[in-house]
Amino acid sequence: MAPIYLSLVTVFLFSLIAGYSSALSVDYYHQTCPEAESTIRKAVEKAMMNDNTVPAALLRMHFHDCFIRGCDASVLLNTKGMNKAEKDGPPNISLHAFYVIDNAKEEVEAQCPGVVSCADILALAARDAVALSGGPNWDVPKGRKDGRISKANETRQLPAPTFNISQLQQSFSQRGLSMDDLVALSGGHTLGFSHCSSFQNRIHNFNTTADIDPSMHPTFAASLRQICPMHNKVKNAGSKLDSSATTFDNSYYKLLLQGNSLFSSDQALLTSSRTKSLVSKFAGSQKEFNKEFVKSMIKMSSITGGTGTEIRKDCRFVR
Repeated sequence: MAPIYLSLVTVFLFSLIAGYSSALSVDYYHQTCPEAESTIRKAVEKAMMNDNTVPAALLRMHFHDCFIRGCDASVLLNTKGMNKAEKDGPPNISLHAFYVIDNAKEEVEAQCPGVVSCADILALAARDAVALSGGPNWDVPKGRKDGRISKANETRQLPAPTFNISQLQQSFSQRGLSMDDLVALSGGHTLGFSHCSSFQNRIHNFNTTADIDPSMHPTFAASLRQICPMHNKVKNAGSKLDSSATTFDNSYYKLLLQGNSLFSSDQALLTSSRTKSLVSKFAGSQKEFNKEFVKSMIKMSSITGGTGTEIRKDCRFVR
């Protein structure tokens, strides 16, 4: 049965590539809900005033949404009965700040009932999270619909922090994203924090001949081993993703070239000549990184896959 299952998954994922929606438009709500974008941005700003981890949370939430069934807000749905939803899948347990989307939706619904999708709100909030953290601003194409299906077991399709370059390339290409998109979108790791479990494989029992991943800078690895000992019992122990984890900049790429990246999937970007060249390019130019990040974000956030069918009144539930 395994080959049949894999072929079905492959067919579904490749359908996402065909799902770049020509119906999306930057002016989609110009007539029907002209204040939607400013309302959503205010909700993000308000949340950031109380919690500086919100931008990273929203950006990651959008990425995880788009990589499963396209950008249809399925990641926002709550578990119902025996159906365990995406947000309760293992890779998504640490997602947070859902309340930001809920608050924005409530305010937008008060202005324009049943008009703005949760999927569009999440896409706009992710853009605002980047812009309000010092990163680029851009026009987000809108017109996504919300999906009704959310399954925790489908989160297995998300690229893992332990992936090598071949696995990353396969994961991105199945969604119509290129190696250039991979490097640009990985720059989102300039924001946020990671728990020890996501990089433990690099600092303890790396392989049969080395305890620590030899590609890591020794001082950096030693500092991580102090925070995350072999039998770590501190639930929230971990590390910032880069040295300026609340500012959207290109320091992620600079640190990567110095051996100071957290994930195997980060280090993997240096194992291909094409991706390594782009890492060096972005490390040397914030402007180039910003330009390519925007292009790749628009591309990723336009994956629809045909799974969205409605405008939810409440982002957490289907009618």
